[in-house]
Amino acid sequence: MRIARFTTGDDPKFGLVDGAGEKIAEITGDPLYTKIELTGDTHEVADVRLLAPVIPRSKVIGIGKNYADHAKEMGGEAPAEPLMFLIPNTAVVGPGEPVIIPTDLTSEVHYEGELAVVIGRLCKDVEPQDVAKVVFGYTCANDVTARDLQRGDGQWARAKGLDTFCPIGPWIETDLDTSDLSLVTRRDGEVVQDGTTADMVHDVATLVSHASKAFTLLPGDLILTGTPAGVGPVVAGQRVEVEIDGIGVLSNPFVDKD
Repeated sequence: MRIARFTTGDDPKFGLVDGAGEKIAEITGDPLYTKIELTGDTHEVADVRLLAPVIPRSKVIGIGKNYADHAKEMGGEAPAEPLMFLIPNTAVVGPGEPVIIPTDLTSEVHYEGELAVVIGRLCKDVEPQDVAKVVFGYTCANDVTARDLQRGDGQWARAKGLDTFCPIGPWIETDLDTSDLSLVTRRDGEVVQDGTTADMVHDVATLVSHASKAFTLLPGDLILTGTPAGVGPVVAGQRVEVEIDGIGVLSNPFVDKD
């Protein structure tokens, strides 16, 4: 089941997206908290504006160096246990929304295509075998990073948490086997990352369990699962697409801050 959050020019709504990604059947309420019921209204995807499929009320948890080849290209080895960092929910934007580069703060911005996990219910200390019970679904993410701030600060809060630096979308897929999904990132149509989730050092169950041992996870929290090799720079005027098998394509333009 694909769940989108969208607007036709008024308040945001939720809907079920068909298999072709062309139509949305509107539903009542927020599916994270209420039973899914159709309203009877349908829309063409082309006629609505897709929004971030979820706005985390609590937190976004990022995972660093979770692909060995990416860890190597960053000059190190993959850590023995998941490397976690926090991203504020104010960094989250939806498909098609611009990623704003604050040129007064950074001159070295990189894309990072990733699979994102959406938590479905409040949970703590979840064992790996029970993770499926607390996951609502999955979406595409771009863990945009200011590399110069990452190096200079010595920690990653600003580098990855700047406003608009966490695009997600286009919708949430609730039924997905994440063991071997193709993950492709394109910059202006050119493939720059071509990986598979099979190469994750720590799989989804391990990541969610590990995060839940540190933090109470709330409905709508996101866990970004790491990026494959091939990260690189992106500048204003370019567009980055993240495509994951079974989900779809997240596409965002990059612009300079006015």
